[in-house]
Formats: sequence, structure tokens, C-alpha cells
Amino acid sequence: MTQCPTDQGAEVAFCGRSNAGKSSAINTLTGQRKLARTSKTPGRTQLINFFSLSSLQRLVDLPGYGYAKVPSALKAHWHQHLDEYLRNRLCLKGLILLMDIRHPLREFDEMMLQWSKSSNMPLHILLTKADKLKRGARNNTLLKTQRALPKGVTIQLFSSTETIGLDQLTSVMTDWLEAIELEDK
Repeated sequence: MTQCPTDQGAEVAFCGRSNAGKSSAINTLTGQRKLARTSKTPGRTQLINFFSLSSLQRLVDLPGYGYAKVPSALKAHWHQHLDEYLRNRLCLKGLILLMDIRHPLREFDEMMLQWSKSSNMPLHILLTKADKLKRGARNNTLLKTQRALPKGVTIQLFSSTETIGLDQLTSVMTDWLEAIELEDK
């Protein structure tokens, strides 16, 4: 945590499995194709990466959970820092949990849902790669997943490739990141 930016302002963190599309979502959201590093090999994000939007607003790309082919000791180290960040970061205003629409609500996703509920952290889910399914199938998955969520958790379809859901994500992000301006008044 000592290498993190000063704990002030507002941050929104992106979390999810290693292949869920966190970096692609950040790039699509910011309109910068190479801001967050993307790769065809899952598990490339191995550090907590901060992207400044302004002097008091940041997006945070958290290491993915699951596929990284690294020693168990290194995974444990990542888990410790991730846990410390999530528990202690005062400027964290919300979590964007990304799930591949073809594989929603896996074990890690359930853990993040429970953590956000117990810590009263706002959580918004992106069902990513929505372009991989036909409209009917994606809407069925959205409704089925939505029914399984705790009260207060929001969810939407998203595709970086076809920019499905970009406006909705932008609206959620704006609400969370601009909350800092209201607190300062």
C-alpha cells in the first residue's frame, strides 16, 4: 500500500477473473486503446494499476483472479495486497466486477459480492463479451444473473468490441467519481 497514490479523492476499482476484460473495459471507458495493458494471455495484470482521470479521480485495474501461471507464493502475495487495498482504501467509492457473460457468478464473483455487501461498498457488474451471444441469450443471462444478486447490486451488459453498455457504465462511473466533489462542498 505504500506505493499507492495518496488516499484522497475518489477511486473506482475494476476487478474480476483474469480473462474477464478489465483492461479492455478501462480502455473503452477512457477512449484510449492502450491505457491499460491488454493481452491474449490471461493474468498479465499483476500489480494494482492506477489511472488518473484528474487530480482527485482515478480508475484502478486490480490483478485478475484465476489464470496467471505464477508460483503460489506470488499469488498469495497478490492476494494479501489486494485484500489490504480493498479493506483500507478510504477513497474507494465503488467496485466494477467484470464477469464473462458466458460464465457468470463463479466462486471469485460470489466472494466479491459477499465482501461488497459486508463492507457496504457499492458494486456494479459488467457482463462482458456480450457480443459473443445473440440478443435473446444475452438478455436471458442478464435476467437470470440479476435475480441471483443481493439487493443494491446493479448489473448490465457490456462489450468493449461493440461498445455495448458504454453509456450506462459511464453514468455509474460519473456518479461514483463525482461524489468527491459533493463531499468537498
